[in-house]
Amino acid sequence: MHLRFQANGSGFELILAGHLVLRHSLDCPAVTAARGQPAVQMVRGNFRIDDSPCDAVTPRNWRRDGDQIMLLDGESAVAVLGFGAEGLTVTANDPAHDRLWVRFHADPGETVWGGGEQLSYLALNGRRFPMWTSEPGVGRDKTTALTRLMDEAGMAGGDYWTTNYPQPTFLTSRWLAVHCRATCYSVLDFTDPAHHQVEVWSGAARFDMFAAADPCDLVGQLSAHFGRPRALPDWIIAGAVLGLKQGEASFARLDRFVEAGTAVAALWCEDWAGIRQTSFGRRLFWDWTWNRARYPDLPARIAGLHARGIRFMAYANPYLAVDGTLYGEAEAGGHLCLRQDSHAPYLVDFGEFDCGVIDFTRADTREWFATRILVREMLDLGIDGWMADFGEYLPTDVRLASGIDAMEAHNLWPVLWAEVNDRALALRGRQGDAVFFMRAGFSGVSRHCPLLWAGDQSVDFTRHDGLGTVITAALSAGLVGNAFSHSDCGGYTSLHGNVRSVELMQRWCECAAFAPVMRSHEGNRPDDNLQYDSTPELLACFARWSRVHAHLAPYTRQLCDEAVAAGLPAQRPTFLHYPDQRELYALQDQYLYGADLLVAPVIEAGALARQVVLPGHRPWRHVWTQRDFGPGAITIEAPIGQPPVFYRPDSGYAALYDGLREIVAQ
Repeated sequence: MHLRFQANGSGFELILAGHLVLRHSLDCPAVTAARGQPAVQMVRGNFRIDDSPCDAVTPRNWRRDGDQIMLLDGESAVAVLGFGAEGLTVTANDPAHDRLWVRFHADPGETVWGGGEQLSYLALNGRRFPMWTSEPGVGRDKTTALTRLMDEAGMAGGDYWTTNYPQPTFLTSRWLAVHCRATCYSVLDFTDPAHHQVEVWSGAARFDMFAAADPCDLVGQLSAHFGRPRALPDWIIAGAVLGLKQGEASFARLDRFVEAGTAVAALWCEDWAGIRQTSFGRRLFWDWTWNRARYPDLPARIAGLHARGIRFMAYANPYLAVDGTLYGEAEAGGHLCLRQDSHAPYLVDFGEFDCGVIDFTRADTREWFATRILVREMLDLGIDGWMADFGEYLPTDVRLASGIDAMEAHNLWPVLWAEVNDRALALRGRQGDAVFFMRAGFSGVSRHCPLLWAGDQSVDFTRHDGLGTVITAALSAGLVGNAFSHSDCGGYTSLHGNVRSVELMQRWCECAAFAPVMRSHEGNRPDDNLQYDSTPELLACFARWSRVHAHLAPYTRQLCDEAVAAGLPAQRPTFLHYPDQRELYALQDQYLYGADLLVAPVIEAGALARQVVLPGHRPWRHVWTQRDFGPGAITIEAPIGQPPVFYRPDSGYAALYDGLREIVAQ
């Protein structure tokens, strides 16, 4: 779409598809330029980034020359705007200016979404969101004791905006979207209702713009722009991925799950490469080779699982422990990031062990990691997929082979990591069959990564780091091009006495069953926490909801097809299909699973009922009682085992949904 220029008194406007997107005037200038003075600190993937910009200039005068507009401070050129079919470019005239603030028009009451995968807020109004991939933190709420404790221990508490997967893209309720192409540090700032401000740590920025008649079309355009996903394979949607990490004993535990009636798609053993015990908990040994002591006959075990129709999944990340076998090979091959002051590898402390960082800016290194590790050590062993973990830790003071500054490369790192994993699948012709899943991301990761997971939630119901955040994560990521998301069923992070409860385990199952992939995790402290095979009650719970998930596979297959064809995510904000109902715009604790199912998981401890907003103008049918409710806000009973789930009575899948009652009653 072409941006159109329009003079307006002493200023000007840029129009997209009839919508005002940028206005410049004497009293409301569109751009500010300055020189930055950054301070960046990292501790184990947690960052503190500050800036003291100086020499700021806000130009008020302007002069147009074709498709370019010179912004002037008096007669001095400050910045140049370029506009047209390619969107908007903003370039500072002074090479010393490496900060830009660009202000886009906001209508009164306009709602804004986006920012990549956000965990705390779906609607972004009234807040600012730095775009920087990092550890999200533990607690993520500065008012809580847990967050304060974690902040004292290495800045690890996080905040409402910290995320593994930021993306400088925002959508508005005028069904417009703006995407900043920069990979550097940037900030989406919606604190002023008069404009949507994007801060870019660069002297040049490019913005892609999109307009649509409705949100489904807008989301589809963004999905096409960033890269449509491949459909998930049948096997991973037809049962649960069972996460166990107890070495050879994992196979006997798997048998107990099967005997309990669990629909098992895959056994996921992230400890296939070994373990390392630290004060944080049981960590993995970061050397991506089969650990024969822990799994004595893994190839035969994998073949046996395949004969039973069960896949085997593993784990890898883009770092190598200095005490592992692959580190020396990587160093000799020039595959590691280097220190600025020497030719020595840059080492990162990941919590009581040091690792080298793979330099993915080097094409030979990307091919080496894909071929030498992911293909030869994993796919050729029979492994069917893996957690492609991390990607957020690239330090800002490393020396990279390509010469790119690490501040520019940091956000790009997860995309390169996804590309390497996808390349490995392509080398063995297993794209669309083997599946890797990631937590880290940035613009364009959807082109390579088939599946997200929501990261390392605390094992609780807390507002900013508990069960509810996995819903917000899926909905926000889905709006900017990522069709498929899921979570660690049961949560992950257990610290300072925070451990799983039976209720949390049950409620997480109810939520996880209504996602494209259902996968359990034993957490960082498995010995201190309940597991799904700790008691007969929990084993039966997981088995029951795995069968619910498997029962929905025909419907999930349709959602996969819709994602490929139209770019629509499987889990959708309620407003996506009901854009005329403004009361839905900030709703983030319920979702549409496709267009026909509405799911409202219970995400508060002790709750046995909850409010649900049933959209549209026709009633919805309650799965468990077969009663019709709504439309509008209702309060519905939600005992454990009956989370609020509703469907369209006229859906072609109504008979499938009716079958859920019998499964849950078993």
